[in-house]
Amino acid sequence: MAKYLVIVESPAKVKTIKKFLGSNYEVAASNGHVRDLPKSSLGIDVEHDYEPKYITIRGKGDILANLRKEVKKAEKIYLATDPDREGEAISWHLYHALKLEDKKVYRITFNEITKNAVKESLKHPREINMNLVDAQQARRALDRMVGYRISPLLWAKIKRGLSAGRVQSVALRIICDREDEINDFVPEEYWSLDVNLNVKGEKKPITAKYYGTVREKQNITCKEQAEAIQTSLKNEKYRVTEVKKGERLKKAPLPFTTSTLQQEASKTLNFSTQKTMRLAQQLYEGVDIKGEGTVGLITYLRTDSTRVSEEAEAMAAEFIGSHYGEAYLSGETTAKKNSQKIQDAHEAIRPTDLDRIPLEIKDELPRDLFRLYQLIWKRFVASRMSAAKYETTSVKIQAGEQVFTLSASSRKFDGFMSVYVSEDDKEEENSLSGELNQDSELSFVSFDPKQHFTQPPAHYTEASLVKALEELGIGRPSTYAPTITTILARRYIAKESKNLYVTELGEVVNNMMKDAFPTIVDVNFTANMEALLDGVEEGSVKWKTIISNFYPDLDEAVKRAEKDLSEVTIADEVSDEVCDLCGRQMVIKYGPHGRFLACPGFPECRNTKPYFEKIGVACPKCGKDVVMKKTKKGRKYYGCIDNPNCDFMVWQKPTGEKCPRCGSVLVSKGNKLVCANEQCGYNVLSELSHKS
Repeated sequence: MAKYLVIVESPAKVKTIKKFLGSNYEVAASNGHVRDLPKSSLGIDVEHDYEPKYITIRGKGDILANLRKEVKKAEKIYLATDPDREGEAISWHLYHALKLEDKKVYRITFNEITKNAVKESLKHPREINMNLVDAQQARRALDRMVGYRISPLLWAKIKRGLSAGRVQSVALRIICDREDEINDFVPEEYWSLDVNLNVKGEKKPITAKYYGTVREKQNITCKEQAEAIQTSLKNEKYRVTEVKKGERLKKAPLPFTTSTLQQEASKTLNFSTQKTMRLAQQLYEGVDIKGEGTVGLITYLRTDSTRVSEEAEAMAAEFIGSHYGEAYLSGETTAKKNSQKIQDAHEAIRPTDLDRIPLEIKDELPRDLFRLYQLIWKRFVASRMSAAKYETTSVKIQAGEQVFTLSASSRKFDGFMSVYVSEDDKEEENSLSGELNQDSELSFVSFDPKQHFTQPPAHYTEASLVKALEELGIGRPSTYAPTITTILARRYIAKESKNLYVTELGEVVNNMMKDAFPTIVDVNFTANMEALLDGVEEGSVKWKTIISNFYPDLDEAVKRAEKDLSEVTIADEVSDEVCDLCGRQMVIKYGPHGRFLACPGFPECRNTKPYFEKIGVACPKCGKDVVMKKTKKGRKYYGCIDNPNCDFMVWQKPTGEKCPRCGSVLVSKGNKLVCANEQCGYNVLSELSHKS
C-alpha cells in the first residue's frame, strides 16, 4: 500500500508523475483551487481587519472527500502544486481544507515534469512559504474589491453584464489612449530622394539615398525642395568620397519568458495569448510520446526570468557541439537586464530534453502543439549559440555640395540563425554586386523622388499589448492572457486582422473609469501596486497593510460615483432583419455564445434569431444570402441563410463567380480561385499557366 501521497493541481500531471515514482507513492489532483472567496458577497470583512472568508468552491466537495481518504492512508503528504504564488496559495488552501495540521506535510516544487526533477524535489522538501501565499491573497483581495465594488456601478450606469478589474481596466485605458493618439495624429509630409548610378564594370546600377549636404544631415520636407536639389545637381559629377568596411554582430535571442513566448507565437503562428498558454500548459503537463509514455516537453510556462540551469546549459552545449560544431557554441551566457523584480526561482521556458527534436516527434503531436513546441525548442537552442556575423559596407557619394549614402551588408556566418530566425530578424540582405572604392567611376542614370507622410502609432495587437503591459510593470506572466481574453469577451475591444480596436462600449466604460476612478486606471499606480505585491513576497511588506490603505479610498470613490455619475445609454446595433412576429427592425445582442438577433419590442415581443455574418454573395441555388457559420467544434463554413430549406454549403469563402469549366461555384483558397467541385479541379492560377 502507498505510504506517501503527492498532490498536484492537474489530472494531466498525475499520469506523468505516477510513472516516475514507485509503488510507495500515490499521486492525486486537486483540479486547481479548492477554496475561494464566495461569489455571492465581497468575502472580505472590511470591519474586522480585512479578514478574507474562504469557502469550498462548488463542485470540489467530491474531490476533497477523495483526497481526505487518501490523506488518511498516507504517512507523508507532499503538496506539489505549481511553483509560483498561485501554486503556493493552492497548497496552503489544501493544507486547511484537508485539515493536515497533525500530518507530516511537505511542500515540493519542480520547474519541469521530468523524472530527475520530480525525484530531486522529493529530496528537498520545505514548508509552505507564507510570503508567497500572502502575496497571492493580497492580489486576490485587491482584484475582488475592485471587481465587486465597481462592476455593479457599471451595471447601474451603463448596462448589465459589464465588469471592472484592477488590471483589465488599465489594459483597456492603454488601448483607448493609443486610439486617441491615432485619432489626434496629424500626418506630416516628407520626401525621399534616391539616385540611380552606373558603376563602370557593373551590369546593374546602384541606388544611393539622399543624406544632406557636406556640412549637415538634411531632411526633405516638400516637393519643391526635392526638385531644387535635383536641379542643383544637373551638371555635377558623382564621386565616391568614403568607403567604410566593418563587421556587425547580431546576438542570439534570449530564451522565452511567458511574455516573449506570447508575443512571438502571436507574430509567427498567429496564436492568441489564450491559445498559446493553453497549448504551453499541455506541453508542460505531459504529452504521450511513442516509446516513452507521457512526458513533459517544456519547463514551467509562467515565468519572467531568462535564467537557465547549469544542467540545461551543459545539455545545450553538448547538443550544439555535436549537431552544429564548436564554432556555433556561444562563448558567453546571455542574460536579461531587468530593473524590475523577476521570479528568478524559475527558469526561462525551454525544452526538458533537446534530444526530442521537433521533427522527430512531429507525428506524436497535434499540428498546433507541434508548432509551439518547435518554436520553443528552436528559440532555446538558438539562445545558447554564437552570434551571426555580417560584413558591412558604408559608402558616401558626393555631387557638388550634396551627399548620398549607400549601405550594404552580407552575412558571413549564420550562427544562431541556422536554427532560429524571428519575425524581427527577417531582414533583406543587400550586398553590393562588386567592389566600390574611391577610384570607382560613377555616371548618373536617374532620380527617384518619393512623397511620404509620417504614420500614426500602430494599433495594439495582442503581442504588442503584452509587451506594453510587461514594460509598464502591469500584471504578471499569469495575468496577460486572461486580461486580454476578458476585455475581448466583455466587448470593450474588438479584434480584426490581429489589431485591437476600442468599441463604443469600451470608450464609455473607459471614460467613466477615468472620471470616477482615476487612480484605479492610472498606469503608475497599478505598476506601483505590483511592486508592493513583490514586497509582500519578499517579506518586507504586510499584505493587510496594502489592503487597509487601498479600500477606504475605493469605498469613498464608489459612493461619490453612485451620486455624481449620470446614466449612459448605448443603443443596440440595428440589423437589416425584420422581426417575423411584429415587423420591427431586429437588433444585434450579445449572449454567452456570441451575437444573436433580438426584437427591440421586448418584453411584448420575445422573438430571437441566430445572427449570421453576411458575406455579400448570393446563394447559387436559391438566390438568398450566403452567410458565415460555425460547426459545433468551431470550424468556419459558408452556407445559405435559408438552411434547412436550402442545403448549399462550402468550406471556403465563395466569390459569387461561376466556374467556367463546370458551372459550379468558385471559392477563395489562399491566393487562388478554386472550383468547389473537387471532381472538376479548375483553379485560376493553374489554368492561366496551362494556357501560357
